[in-house]
Amino acid sequence: MNQTSFIIWGVMLLIWCAMRYPAMRRARRQKTRVDNRTVLDISLLTLCVFGLVVMPIVWRLGVLSDLADRGQSWILLILGVVTGAAFLWLFRRSHKDLGRNWSVTLEVREGHQLVTGGVYAYVRHPMYASFFLWGLAQAFLIPNWIAGLAGLAAVLALYAVRQSREEAMMRQTFGVEYDAYCCRTRRLIPKIF
Repeated sequence: MNQTSFIIWGVMLLIWCAMRYPAMRRARRQKTRVDNRTVLDISLLTLCVFGLVVMPIVWRLGVLSDLADRGQSWILLILGVVTGAAFLWLFRRSHKDLGRNWSVTLEVREGHQLVTGGVYAYVRHPMYASFFLWGLAQAFLIPNWIAGLAGLAAVLALYAVRQSREEAMMRQTFGVEYDAYCCRTRRLIPKIF
């Protein structure tokens, strides 16, 4: 069952790559008006790649030598598939709703607009929410406490540092319009948080 779990995780990763690639290409062609990237920001993104991509592969290659392995059950496999499907749907929806306003780092593009429709009508950070779902799916699918939880830990670190900086950048760019948007939406979970 470990092999099945890893294959499902790998398919999820490939689908994510296929969805992210067009947005990356489009973002590279756009001019940046405000660039708030820092070394910390880039380091945290690198940590996410390590936690969400590298660690499961390291586990599958046997580098951890059964250290912190746990049993895998059909229930965890099914939870991983369902959570992974939710992650991919929310990730795709977030990109589609953002369109040309998306960037991987803290940047404001020329002609940047405040997006408040689609999934953004319910939460301010659906892309982060999708990454939390990815980390959760990985925890269900990778039967190793270290590699399984590495993605969730990395996303939590990224969110903890970037969320307030991103909201400050949006507030500086859009002013009272962003404040009004914040009053009617939650950060990650509709009507809860």
